[in-house]
Amino acid sequence: MAASRGRWVLLIVLLCVSARAVDRSNFKTCEQSAFCKRQKELKPGQSPYRALLDTLELSDSRITLQLINDNNKVRLLLELYRLQGNMTRVKINELKPLKPRYEVPDVLISDPFTETLSVVSQDENSLVLSLGGKDQRLIVSAQPFRLDIVEGPQVLVSLNSRGLLAFEHLRARKDTSKPIKEEEDKPGMWEETFKSHTDSKPNGPSSISLDFSLPGVEHVYGIPEHADTLKLKNTDGSDPYRLYNLDVFQYELHNPMALYGAVPVLISHSTDRTMGIFWLNAAETWVDISSNTAGKMMFGKILDFVQVSSEAPQTDVRWISESGIIDVFIMLGPKPADVFTQYASLTGTQSFPPLTALAYHQCRWNYNDQEDVKSVDQGFDEHDIPYDFIWLDIEHADGKRYFTWDPSKFPQPKEMLQGLMDKRRKLVAIVDPHIRVDSGYKIHNEILSKNFYVKNKDGGDYEGWCWPGNSGYPDFTNPEMRAWWASKFAYEQYEGSMENQYVWNDMNEPSVFNGPEVTMHKDALHGGWEHRDVHNLYGLYVQKATADGLVERSGGVERPFVLTRAFFAGSQRYGAVWTGDNAAEWGHLKISIPMCLSLGLAGISFCGADVGGFFKHPSAELLVRWYQAGAYQPFFRAHAHIDTPRREPWLFGPENTALIREAIRQRYALLPYWYQLFYNAHRTGYPVMRPLWVEYPDDVATFSIEDEYLIGKDLLVHPVTDEGATAVTAYLPGKGEVWYDVHTFQKHDGEQSLYIPVTMSSIPVFQRGGSIICRKDRVRRSSSCMENDPYTLYAALNSQGSAEGELYIDDFHTFNFEKAKQFVHRHLSFSANTLSSRNLAPDSQFSTASWIEKIVIIGGSQPSSATLKNADGTESALEFEFDSTLAVLTLRKPGVNAAADWTVILR
Repeated sequence: MAASRGRWVLLIVLLCVSARAVDRSNFKTCEQSAFCKRQKELKPGQSPYRALLDTLELSDSRITLQLINDNNKVRLLLELYRLQGNMTRVKINELKPLKPRYEVPDVLISDPFTETLSVVSQDENSLVLSLGGKDQRLIVSAQPFRLDIVEGPQVLVSLNSRGLLAFEHLRARKDTSKPIKEEEDKPGMWEETFKSHTDSKPNGPSSISLDFSLPGVEHVYGIPEHADTLKLKNTDGSDPYRLYNLDVFQYELHNPMALYGAVPVLISHSTDRTMGIFWLNAAETWVDISSNTAGKMMFGKILDFVQVSSEAPQTDVRWISESGIIDVFIMLGPKPADVFTQYASLTGTQSFPPLTALAYHQCRWNYNDQEDVKSVDQGFDEHDIPYDFIWLDIEHADGKRYFTWDPSKFPQPKEMLQGLMDKRRKLVAIVDPHIRVDSGYKIHNEILSKNFYVKNKDGGDYEGWCWPGNSGYPDFTNPEMRAWWASKFAYEQYEGSMENQYVWNDMNEPSVFNGPEVTMHKDALHGGWEHRDVHNLYGLYVQKATADGLVERSGGVERPFVLTRAFFAGSQRYGAVWTGDNAAEWGHLKISIPMCLSLGLAGISFCGADVGGFFKHPSAELLVRWYQAGAYQPFFRAHAHIDTPRREPWLFGPENTALIREAIRQRYALLPYWYQLFYNAHRTGYPVMRPLWVEYPDDVATFSIEDEYLIGKDLLVHPVTDEGATAVTAYLPGKGEVWYDVHTFQKHDGEQSLYIPVTMSSIPVFQRGGSIICRKDRVRRSSSCMENDPYTLYAALNSQGSAEGELYIDDFHTFNFEKAKQFVHRHLSFSANTLSSRNLAPDSQFSTASWIEKIVIIGGSQPSSATLKNADGTESALEFEFDSTLAVLTLRKPGVNAAADWTVILR
């Protein structure tokens, strides 16, 4: 009993320390990470690697040749692939490794389609390959080894131009009684200690590094997750950006420390070109970024092919990973949309969520019991505030045994769920991947009997501390384990669950309170691989297995909704992410914008931050401003720490309740637009929430903007994120374009910085002239209650008097849109005083009860008549009114079905 009490005291101490602020001493710097330190000690321009051009082998799909390290004579195998869609893949591995090195599985959606590479020329020190159209060539320089991709006279990207390729080969440990070469005598190669934790490193040093030079580039983005600026900073003289999924309580802002997720995708952008680098490696990774001029990287054979200005700007990027191989995809754009398409072709697109998941979510750690849930649910109705999901954190389970309910607090979970279902609302319950070690717990016993736990270095089950106390960690890298986990979500297995209950995976970095850096030991074992090899994949696998379980429980019919904290490349296929344990501070509100923008650029569109901040207690002003910002971000959830005062939207006085209600209602009115954007993101890979430069790639003024953003291409949002603000300045892009304030319909020219006075009710949002956006202005208590409600079309005309948009409708929750082509997809266009709706998917079949109840045309002129012409040729006159002050025409009750062909003619 005393030992048990001591363990809980330890846990409480850990949590109390963590809850105050991040303790940076718990997390490594590059200097404290032995492989990062070794790699950073390498000096540019001294590459020992030489390409052996006489080993060239050419096939239809790839070219291979060997590289040799002239210092130690170890040979590497270089593989080059030209991929469909204007991409090049570069793989480097040991030619004859002592044992296989880890290659990341399950992230690519399939083997990429290749195109033929051909040799253009070859001499004793270079090889020139054709990459197909647009005069693209891949130049291999032999000594020192270097790769350049050029297009015409322009160098697009260079690899190893700084000579920082380094590939630590696997080796047997020498007898320590004999002399050891200097190369093997560096600290941390065979064992490494951080604080009280020792990493045994039985395979010795295995790190890899490669540098990339991007001439003409000054702006690079991506590699989430970091609480930092949208444009990545120069890391010269500081730590590189770190990619290593970690549980970081109340993280600091504006530093390159690792956070909960890692997507090793970097996007470069200039007025000439957008490109991407996808570094497919799941081990701990550091990314160094430096700014130079192009003259520093140009040498050797490459000068025979290109003309380079030595004064041109250049960004150098160096990737360093602890283990695995070099497997890199160079996405050559050239436009932002091309890079999104290229990356999506590799790792898949954003999953298409059920409509309800795009509505408002109410959460805290923890709603106390069933009565508390019922009371909060009633509170939303009493205050006329819509919401779709209420969430339960770890306290809902019986002793934090996931897949169970606390019998005293939640004795009748189905009764609770049915009460929500009666109002067409839903619930999310947390299911974390750490499993309480308890012989009376069925889930633990089954994992134990099936031998599904991660192992420690000695082969026993790995155990660590997390919320339940002593916990085991299922090996989610094992597909059999994932299939078993998915089966546990079946209604007969997860007692008390129903079809309106969804899931949240937290702590899946994985979090181990008493582990090194609050995570799993790197020498833990997943089958034949060390945890160091797979670490950043763990969270993806947890979310995948959970999403698979939700699909399977419905017989493959229902789209899942799963929120994850940890993620990797490809996580977009399985659900949503959030930015973790933020704080009720203005800086955290501000940083939520670049954090979600960075995730969107790296393929994960379904992103949000805890509204109000997880830690601490927000002022009424901060809470209102956060609701106003959150209402215009993809994932919209309020959440709070267990020690914070309650903060439901009606607890800050009637004035603030009204402001929060209005922000949430604006979200619900725009759900048709959000849903259409997520459908397009699912089809194309385009981000839903976008930096301005994505749509205005030639406007240099947009390249560093991170306090405003676009939703799709047609809404520009500039949230108010400063305390006491009385005005904001928003940049409206687009020379010759016009923008309309969505609240007042006031018209503004593009390519200007607009000063906007604000009050507490202000949410600066602008609709692009030339767009048509569909809304549902009849806001009800949940999105499901609005499914068959009518639409209002808002057509904002450009300077040519035209506009276009889309309307997408399906059943809002099943896979029938894909499996049975059951959806409506309409193209809406206004030109020459004629508004029409045309079918974009004539082979689809779906009927909707929704209709068009109103059309608002902004920026036009007053007609003398308005006539509706139906598909069958019948015509009817429409009532209308025109506000000459704002140039707004309102057509009332066209009454046509939303799925029908129709035309409105203005005369």
